[in-house]
Amino acid sequence: MPLFQLVLVALIQGLTEFLPVSSSGHLILLPGLAGLKDQGQMIDVAVHVGTLGAVIVYFREDARDALAGLADLARGRTASAGAGLALGLIVATIPVVLAGLVLHVTGFSDAMRSVKVIGWTMLIFGLVLYWADRTGGSGKSSGDWSLRDALVMGLWQAVALIPGTSRSGITITGARRLGYGREDAARLAMLMSIPTIAASGILLGGEAVAGADMGALRDSAIAAALAFLSALVALSLMMRLLRSVSFTPYVIYRVILGVVLLIIAYGG
Repeated sequence: MPLFQLVLVALIQGLTEFLPVSSSGHLILLPGLAGLKDQGQMIDVAVHVGTLGAVIVYFREDARDALAGLADLARGRTASAGAGLALGLIVATIPVVLAGLVLHVTGFSDAMRSVKVIGWTMLIFGLVLYWADRTGGSGKSSGDWSLRDALVMGLWQAVALIPGTSRSGITITGARRLGYGREDAARLAMLMSIPTIAASGILLGGEAVAGADMGALRDSAIAAALAFLSALVALSLMMRLLRSVSFTPYVIYRVILGVVLLIIAYGG
């Protein structure tokens, strides 16, 4: 694959994975709108692994606590904060894993990879995010995360399997409706991405690696590294901006892009 396309795919994935604008939607749109060959499943998995590394590095203390919490759970200890976080992440991941398996087995996920679907989801879920951000409370912090809230946010996250929805955007929407402040909503959404991206990588990565040659593996390594760097920058920037601004700029972007895509889809 040309280096230019590798860089482009990695930057798009890295910059959009943790912003509420849908990385998968942008990756699906890229080949058609830019006149490029589809990057393929191997590269998609690689850039997701890169962004997974970025969120683990950025939230390394939380990731370490969750890992220690898993060890506590294995010993039957559930009282520690780490165990509570780990259990919450497990509960929050179950809905998207089950829904993802159904879509993967039935092949229905491929039917949703269209400009029309992405246009509508960009527009609709952008407006839903705006509504949740404006009407949601801010009384809860990430330390108040309960198993009930984890399950509710997990159900919201499962909706993100529809291209263009945005995994981070829809989980942030769910967290804001539950009363979490902007920074805490984003923090929980990012932590939820760790097991979700890992599960997706395991599900799709085995299939992709099995048929890969050395050239594909080299391209994947380059894409993963670039996605890691760009995702780390985007994540740091968003978390800093949330201390002073709302999600409105992302909503405006989503609405504009959604309208443009719908015009293209229904006008052609």
